[in-house]
Amino acid sequence: MSLLLRRPPGCEAFPGDVFYLHSRLLERAAKRSDQTGAGSSTALPVIETQAGDVSAYIPTNVISITDGQICLETELFYRGIRPAINVGLSVSRVGSAAQLKAMKQVCGSSKLELAQYREVAAFAQFGSDLDAATQALLNRGARLTEVPKQPQYEPLPIEKQIVVIYAAVNGFCDRMPLDRISQYEKAILSTINPELQKSFLEKGGLTNERKMEPDASLKESTLPYL
Repeated sequence: MSLLLRRPPGCEAFPGDVFYLHSRLLERAAKRSDQTGAGSSTALPVIETQAGDVSAYIPTNVISITDGQICLETELFYRGIRPAINVGLSVSRVGSAAQLKAMKQVCGSSKLELAQYREVAAFAQFGSDLDAATQALLNRGARLTEVPKQPQYEPLPIEKQIVVIYAAVNGFCDRMPLDRISQYEKAILSTINPELQKSFLEKGGLTNERKMEPDASLKESTLPYL
């Protein structure tokens, strides 16, 4: 790369000013003012890591410039977890500020539970005597891992995503066999009032009154899948 750009080499033989080159490229992403036509431009740099090492020179360079990163893992992909996102390494500096209020409410605890599940699951393979709290964490984590799996070319509207995640986070799937969860997801979306689903997109989010109706529908539609 240094030879092609005719620049003196720096760390790991990359051009000495590669950080400046990356930042100059990525700063093109911006929100435009109304005077310049409005809208926004988002940059999504894609970096291939060596053996999944995100601490290498180029990944850390770009991570320090961007507003977060999504780390994908080959192992998760081959285990059928798609999108194969490593929850522990993936970070958003914008956080939940960009989420709808209802989505923020339902998935707030799921990120922590998934990270804990991945950590505990690695050690649980070597032990058979697990306490009740650990078993509950593994059970919930397996369901939370199963729920976001998405078939190719089948996008799900955000109001339906909220319903599905709400069911998983609130324990409606805890006693359900893993191979029935995808069927259950399709079933619950047809039982909850479409108007109620659309109301989740409002600024008020999930109020106590709005929670009562999906709770009743979810309890009823869960029974055939247990």
